[in-house]
Amino acid sequence: MTLSEQDIQQRLAGSKWRRDGHTIAREWALADFDGAIAFVNRVAELARAADHHPDILVHGWNKVRLQLSTHSAGGLTEADFALAAQIDGLA
Repeated sequence: MTLSEQDIQQRLAGSKWRRDGHTIAREWALADFDGAIAFVNRVAELARAADHHPDILVHGWNKVRLQLSTHSAGGLTEADFALAAQIDGLA
């Protein structure tokens, strides 16, 4: 079940994740390219375990952008925010 706009805004309050259309997104700048890829690999482990997969963009030489949305539900769900919290724990 998708979250209401009010629920989404409450979950984003005080978070580094931002609303981006029908997704939530966050960007990290890592020390170098190897750090960016290592971070992506740790995100991939969490995503596999949760069976919930973000869109991942590695750009520049050290930047990673993640976007979360529950495509099967057509919007943002609790699963997106749960995975976002786990990813935040990696940083």
